[in-house]
Amino acid sequence: MAGHRWARRLYSAALLALSPLIWRRVWREQLPGRPRVERLGVIPTSPPAARTLWLHCASVGEVQAARPLIAALCRRYPRHRLVVTTMTATGAERALMLAETRRGQAAHGEVSHHFVPLDFPGAARRFIDRLRPELAIFFETELWPNLLAACECRGVPVAVVNGRLSPRAFRGYRRLGWLMAEALSHVAWLGAKSAADAERFRALGMAPEGIRVTGSLKFDLAADEGSREVSEYLRRDIGERPVWVAGSTHPGEDEAVLEAHARLRETRPEALLILVPRHPRRFAAVAELCAARGLATARRSADEAVTAETAVYLGDTMGELAALYGAADLAFVGGSLAPVGGHNLLEPAAMGVPVLSGPELANFADVAEALREREALVEVADAAALAGALDRLFGDGAERGRLAAAGRAVVEANRGALARTLAGLDRLLPAK
Repeated sequence: MAGHRWARRLYSAALLALSPLIWRRVWREQLPGRPRVERLGVIPTSPPAARTLWLHCASVGEVQAARPLIAALCRRYPRHRLVVTTMTATGAERALMLAETRRGQAAHGEVSHHFVPLDFPGAARRFIDRLRPELAIFFETELWPNLLAACECRGVPVAVVNGRLSPRAFRGYRRLGWLMAEALSHVAWLGAKSAADAERFRALGMAPEGIRVTGSLKFDLAADEGSREVSEYLRRDIGERPVWVAGSTHPGEDEAVLEAHARLRETRPEALLILVPRHPRRFAAVAELCAARGLATARRSADEAVTAETAVYLGDTMGELAALYGAADLAFVGGSLAPVGGHNLLEPAAMGVPVLSGPELANFADVAEALREREALVEVADAAALAGALDRLFGDGAERGRLAAAGRAVVEANRGALARTLAGLDRLLPAK
């Protein structure tokens, strides 16, 4: 792909020209005490004897989906440390929580976090020179041309796992055809979520012999015992009343969820909504939205008690979504009434909770189709339809049980992507 290197040079020039805007955007994506120069690849240099694996995930959703892979990599390469990078601060918080949990469990394999450098040529080279990974793993669609080129230049094999390209993302990347072809030339192995994803990567220039359809790692997500214990404790505290969760909600969607809850409480006044906004920076605004609607609200972050008068329990903490799903009778997965593309429908399914969603599921089309085939997904178009579906299901325990069993069956039937992914990574770095 030497003939296409000019495309990466033009891309790098455009990044440099836009650097003031880019820097202003990432300035907010930071954690207290973490130097912003990490964004320029300035990280501590790995000790000479250190053996490092590098996994890059864009944000909190990808870190969550990568949990089975992170645990498996730590078991498979116990002499290596695993460095997880993210672009967003919420992703960083989730990665740090995961690392702390593993330390608390005396788990094998050290996990740490850095922010991924901006894809300027110098920053990319500096980051790879200092990290010195033996293997670089990019999760889903994070294709940064200069980082990929820096890996190949330093002899670091690159894998893309859980690779997906939605039709919309594919159309966008295709407009940058030569740049994407050059970037993908540095990828040694790619595990695609589906045959359709594999074909889109081939159309962008990925070598066919380097692609394998592995399935989605999201199906290998297992509910951990800690989450189940929190679920059971919380449910005992709430008591016997209809409880539903709206998880990973977005602006505009919170209003629809609260409208549906108000409608539901007209017929089931004891119903409780556990509302979990997607982004922490919106926690306070959503609390104000609940108050403005006259809904008695308890905030989990403040350890406020859920009483008989509580209408909304605001899940304004990080890393507890699975546990909050498990405490409910029904779960609505957000990002699906807003034009976002949906979030992970399998998290509540794995916890044995019936799944509802809106129609916007482009990012999880394969998961949604698998659930539809087993009639394990209830789809609604708007707030009124959501309220109607909730009321119907709260009145039909047998149907709730059927939906829960069908959702768990989908998760179990589609496991195996993790084993296929690890087999692919073995081609680049055999287990030791």
